[in-house]
Order: sequence, then C-alpha cells, then structure tokens
Amino acid sequence: MDQRLAHIALVVKDYDEAIAFYVGTLGFELVEDTYQPEQDKRWVIVRPRGSGTASLLLARASTDHQADYIGDQAGGRVFLFLQTDDFWRDYEAMTAKGVEWVREPKEAGYGTVAVFRDLYGNLWDLVEFGG
Repeated sequence: MDQRLAHIALVVKDYDEAIAFYVGTLGFELVEDTYQPEQDKRWVIVRPRGSGTASLLLARASTDHQADYIGDQAGGRVFLFLQTDDFWRDYEAMTAKGVEWVREPKEAGYGTVAVFRDLYGNLWDLVEFGG
C-alpha cells in the first residue's frame, strides 16, 4: 500500500488574497488555479517549495457556516507545521515580509521552532527538526 496526504483544504475568504500571502509572503509555489464553472469555484493549489508532497487546497468559504471557521480551523491550536531545512533563513525571510510571530524561536529537544499566524489567524509552526 502506498498512501500519502495529497491536499489539505484550508478555508479562505478570498482566493487572490490567500494566493498573495502563501505565494508572495511565505514563498509557496502556485501549482494550479483553475476556474470550475459548474460550481462557480476555483481549484487553487499551493505548496511549499521543496521535495514534500502535501499541498494546500485554498477553498473559498461558500456558506456562512464555512466562513465561521476561517482562521480557526484547529480551535486555536497550531494547525499546520511547515518543516524547513534552514530555520533561520526562512524565519528572517518571513519576518522581512511581515509575518506575525506568536511565539519567538526556541530550541527544543526535537529542533528549532517558532509559531506564526497566517493572514486569517490560523497558527503554524515553522520547524527545523534535528537535535
């Protein structure tokens, strides 16, 4: 059996502002942005640059119920973990682009980590695993 996560749906307010943040601020790659007329939606996929396989499906909220969860998809916990091969390179680049850090960098038994907030409020770890 060969299984892996392909996409993680992230509910957003607006496709273009989400693309601007994930691609322009975090440096992700825009993989696909295709209009789907039968649903009046866009299929928008972004992913971190590198050898990882998981990507984000930026899914615009289409109901009030979905909109209620924008920015709080994990109930206030860290939702996603962005692994890097060079913590300080990425931390400095993200800081220079205005990323809001919720918890400053720290060394832990598993590596170096800091917590940031995305444009909607979801919490992310930036983490370089190692000792």
